Amino acid sequence: MKLLHKTLYKITCFCLGMLLITSCSDDFLEVIPKGRLIADKVVDYDKMFYNLNLVNMTSTNAQVPLGPEFIAFEPQFSSAALRTQRLYKWEGLVYEAEQNSSELENTMENLYIYNKIINEVLQATDGLEQDKLALQAEAKVGRAWVYLLLINYYGLPYNSETSATDLGFPLITEADLVASNFTRATVKEVYDFIIQDLTSAIPYLPTSVISRFRLTKAAGNALLGKTYMFMGEYEKAKPYLEDAFTQMSTMGINAGLLDYNQGYRGQRVDTDPESLYGKQMVNNWANTSSEFAVKPEVMALYDQNDLRLNLYSSNIRGGGAYSIEGAKRKVTGSGQTACGVRIQEIYLFNAEVKCRLNDLEGAVEVLEEFRRHRMPAQFAVVPTNIASDRKALLQFIFDERLREFAGLGFYWFDVRRLTVDADIPTPVSSYSHAIYDNQGNVINSYSLTKERLVLRFLQTVLDQNPNLTDNE
Repeated sequence: MKLLHKTLYKITCFCLGMLLITSCSDDFLEVIPKGRLIADKVVDYDKMFYNLNLVNMTSTNAQVPLGPEFIAFEPQFSSAALRTQRLYKWEGLVYEAEQNSSELENTMENLYIYNKIINEVLQATDGLEQDKLALQAEAKVGRAWVYLLLINYYGLPYNSETSATDLGFPLITEADLVASNFTRATVKEVYDFIIQDLTSAIPYLPTSVISRFRLTKAAGNALLGKTYMFMGEYEKAKPYLEDAFTQMSTMGINAGLLDYNQGYRGQRVDTDPESLYGKQMVNNWANTSSEFAVKPEVMALYDQNDLRLNLYSSNIRGGGAYSIEGAKRKVTGSGQTACGVRIQEIYLFNAEVKCRLNDLEGAVEVLEEFRRHRMPAQFAVVPTNIASDRKALLQFIFDERLREFAGLGFYWFDVRRLTVDADIPTPVSSYSHAIYDNQGNVINSYSLTKERLVLRFLQTVLDQNPNLTDNE
């Protein structure tokens, strides 16, 4: 998309920065007038993966204010950015004409870099073929990660009956800054594209790495399993999630669940053991911002002995308590939320897929192991009446996901899945947002609609791509 023009400056700055820190390799990357990156050797392509814009997704965070686990409060809400207010109200128009789309800036830059590596690294002038294939595979998985995010921004939830015709996102496979007039692939075509990238890449990924910014077989399998979960293809998801589960211990870096019984500290993206693949987005709604609080009915899902309750505050930052009893502000201690490939999801997806496939005992075993890292062991037991009931257990697993990820952006994607779920279907209209005044009175309320399960494109993007059909 022509929107890629706006990333040229950032790409160029990255190249210049890499030249400064790799003075022994003066020919690493040249920047020709049109802004294309020129790489030559295997090491040049390898260094592209250390672009911080592949790690820092900045404001690619619409999924946080979209999440219906929140309620909003005045006067803080009216002081929030207009984008935040519109996303929370589930409005179709999110940006003004002169604004850029946060959902496309970093993702398009990521695609440019990944596509360049995918299309060119095999022609590098030196290096072993196996090293070239490994770098190409890593870029394919990176591209798949971006596309799984984009299709969940712009395409309706996967539905086997409609996804062959539901509009998704353009398939961009070339590193071309000036390409335009894209058309949207269908939701099914995008998911097929993601699966093709992942299945062709995983055999060539390394087992271990020295940095969690680099991809391994464990992370690739986890992402493929997650993709199949989003498609409702649980039998297909199962082996990949199980492989990811067993491969975590051989990654060469510390990888595993934090034990909240030993205390909690906010983690950096480069050292967080719960990240198999490190990416992060800005999320002050889980740190210093006070316009949102997690709903009392969500807070009621926590057992009083759940140590995740320590990540909440009843008070507005710098002020008194919220006007609604039980509403709490998420406080993780960081303005960044990890969003790459998370170990918590591997546990909870494993539990979910076992439950879906009627292995209730196996699902409970995985779930209780997870919960023992979040509360004392005696409180981590799944209640017997739930453990023996498939539907109740499945709901408990989704509730566990909400307990783990409330305020962090993950719940929005669960909501999308649940609207088309065959086992525990949830009407779109059952999700709502409300705005309260400082006396606890509802000022406005909003119900989610099918149309707002997706974002709309910027008018400038539509103007530059006349064949690009917008969402309603």
